[in-house]
Amino acid sequence: MKIYAVRLIKGMDLKVEIERIAMAEQIKAGVILSSVGCVSKTRFRVADGVSIKEIKKNMEIISLNGTISSKGVHIHISCSDQEGISFGGHLVEGNIVNTTCELVIGILEDYKFDRSMDLNTGYEELTLSKNQV
Repeated sequence: MKIYAVRLIKGMDLKVEIERIAMAEQIKAGVILSSVGCVSKTRFRVADGVSIKEIKKNMEIISLNGTISSKGVHIHISCSDQEGISFGGHLVEGNIVNTTCELVIGILEDYKFDRSMDLNTGYEELTLSKNQV
């Protein structure tokens, strides 16, 4: 596994930056290993698969995980507010870094992630293959 680490700064959009990294680094298969930071606005799709929630206040990122490739990303986020109440779901554009986000991505050199439409779910779902040795 190869490691890619970066510090995102105030004003950056988490999803946009992760997608930019995936394209710039030509990541064929990757996973988020660690993410520590905070956002001033968070947006996520909830479990109904349609509704988007937006919270415009400072939140701590307590979890960010998912799969990454230049063919697409699938990431979930959890954040907590000043009272420690947690919110989360499927990461969409609009999660704006407040002060910092320390992001570590593991690049799986033996795999290739792709996305293709799954008629059963209605979403572009992960397809994976292992490189031949």
